[in-house]
Amino acid sequence: MAKARKSIILRISPEMQKAIEKWASDEFRSINGQLEWIIDKALKEAGRNPKKKEENKS
Repeated sequence: MAKARKSIILRISPEMQKAIEKWASDEFRSINGQLEWIIDKALKEAGRNPKKKEENKS
């Protein structure tokens, strides 16, 4: 059974929100989808991607 996704509250400046909205729109993503993509990319670059760790456990 898949784990449920968790909701979080994120506080960002209005300027940052506008920049993320524009970026998401440019790439045909929702704001939430864009934030997930940004976070996933940062985790991969830092070597902390939890998806990769789960795959290695199998």
